[in-house]
Parts: sequence; structure tokens; C-alpha cells
Amino acid sequence: MNTSFVENRRTLIASIALAGALAVAVLSLASAAHGGANGAALYPRSTKLTDSKVAHWAVLMRRTVVRAKPGLASKVIATLPKGTTDETQNDVLVLSRIDLSPRSSWYWVRLPILPNNTTGFVRKSDLSPLFTVHTHLYVNRGALTATLKRDGKVVFKTRVGVGKSYWPTPAGEFYVRDKLTNFNNPFYGPLAFGISARSAVLTDWPGGGYVGIHGTNQPQLIPGRISHGCIRLRNAAILALGKRMPVGTPVTIR
Repeated sequence: MNTSFVENRRTLIASIALAGALAVAVLSLASAAHGGANGAALYPRSTKLTDSKVAHWAVLMRRTVVRAKPGLASKVIATLPKGTTDETQNDVLVLSRIDLSPRSSWYWVRLPILPNNTTGFVRKSDLSPLFTVHTHLYVNRGALTATLKRDGKVVFKTRVGVGKSYWPTPAGEFYVRDKLTNFNNPFYGPLAFGISARSAVLTDWPGGGYVGIHGTNQPQLIPGRISHGCIRLRNAAILALGKRMPVGTPVTIR
């Protein structure tokens, strides 16, 4: 037999074997990357749902247990009622979704509790379908301003009143919980937003000391440090804000 033919045949067989081994390796890596036959490697996985330009929020469908980590075995840090003290549906800002398995999904949410800026995990099944907002309100306590952005662009800005030094407006990351109108008390002006921030020093307030953004019957005091912690706007400004800022809007207070 021709020696050259034999060598070429051996080389061809070796090449085919190597190609087959490489193919198996690639398929194995692809299978692992996509979770194999049962998708196990995909879990747990996280999907970000809120940033500076877009946010998601949801209504509580029932009394809801909040846990320190996703999973029913995790420590309970709070229990949220279905309704708010303003007699509206309770809601939370949803920061991300965590899927533990195809049948177990949790939301990481911002909470309307003390201490301020607390977050926790709730079961996806305890919340409504998600709502989307493209607005974000920034309150600057030093400059005494409130600035609303939509998709990252400024659409509204006004001067405000904030809490006095001994009744400070709390700093942090919050969200708009509800929108209230038709007040009988002109002190609050024609419109108010309830936000998730709470006063740490006036916990005897009705409803637990939630901070509001509202109008006023004393516009001459704005701008200034004039309130018990709420953020006050002149009535024309709160009405203009009311047309632009929906429930669920994130609120950053600095």
C-alpha cells in the first residue's frame, strides 16, 4: 500500500476526531450557558426594572409580607397592608425582578416604612402587573428647588419650601404613592402627592408621619425652610406638577 496514502488517511481520521471533540465541547458550553436541558444554569437571574430614566411600580393585591432576601425561608422585615392611610391602594416601587426558578419570581422593592430608604423582597404573585413611568422628581433642600425630569430631560422646575431644621424633610430615594385632590383644608392647596418618605421625628402625625408634596395658602413663605417635613409648592406650581407627574414616579431628595 502507498505509504503516503496511509499517512494522509491517518491525518484525515485524526482531523475528523478532533473536529468532533471540539463540536462536543462547544455544544456542552452552549448547553451550560443556556441552562442545559432543564434551564437550571439560568437561575437565579435578575432583571433591572428602575433607573434614572424609567421606573416600574405595582399595587399590592393583598396584605404582603416583605422579606430580607428572595425566598420564603428568608427573614420577614415588614408586612404591608393592602391600603394606605390616605385610603388609596398601597403600592411599591419595583427596582428589579429576581427569578429563582421558572415558577418562583420575586420583586426587589422600595418600601414606605421607617427607617427611610429600606428595601426588601416580595413575591411577584402579591403584586399587580407592573406600571411604567418615565418621570423622576429631584428635590434639592439646599437650593430649595424641585425639578421634574422625563426620560432624563428637565420638563418642570420650581422653588419650594421644605422642613425646618428640627423637622427636616428626610433625604433619600422615595416614590410617589398617591395623588389627592378636593381638600377641605386650604392649608394643603388644591393638590397633594403622598410619597414613601416618613418623618423620623414626628411619628405622631396622622397616618404615621408620611411626607407630602402639596400646595399652600401661604405662598409668600416659599422658598424657605417652613414645614414640618413636607415639601410645599405655590398652588400654580403644584397644579402644573400634577399634570406632569404620575403616581409611581421616583423621588430623590438631597
